[in-house]
Amino acid sequence: MLRIICLCVAMLAPLCVQASTIASNLPGAELRGEAVFRLFGFPIYRARLYTQTGEPLNWDRDFALELTYLRALSRADLTKYTLRELERTGGALPVRRQLDRCFADVQKGDRFAAVSQGQDRIGFWLNGRRTCTLQHPRIKSRFMAIFLGDDTRSRSFTRKLRGE
Repeated sequence: MLRIICLCVAMLAPLCVQASTIASNLPGAELRGEAVFRLFGFPIYRARLYTQTGEPLNWDRDFALELTYLRALSRADLTKYTLRELERTGGALPVRRQLDRCFADVQKGDRFAAVSQGQDRIGFWLNGRRTCTLQHPRIKSRFMAIFLGDDTRSRSFTRKLRGE
């Protein structure tokens, strides 16, 4: 029985660490919406949007986005796809080096949290461990628009994630 309890605690620990990461960096954060992003029918990640008190998304306020990966992806792929989406949704940005420091290879079940810190900064955590702060003018709206903007790859995904 003790082994079962220890196994349950060990399985839930990453969830608690991630939840505390968001709560400690976005006071009053509550889940607003969630959705699974699929590419050609294959699930890539589950996304969750946290806003202050669970309010509707307000680009003028800080919020957090959590991605739980449903398959392994390399740091190089994460950086490449992010840069591609930034360019597609508003033009290229000179942030490749910062993204390389922020991102890491991910395995199924890994969780990245991105918490906005004003308009020009986003803090990143992988499985509860801080990886970097991405800084660039208007980076919050540019980066987060990949998932939450009006020109995402999937409108139904975005509506669910926004809790609409």
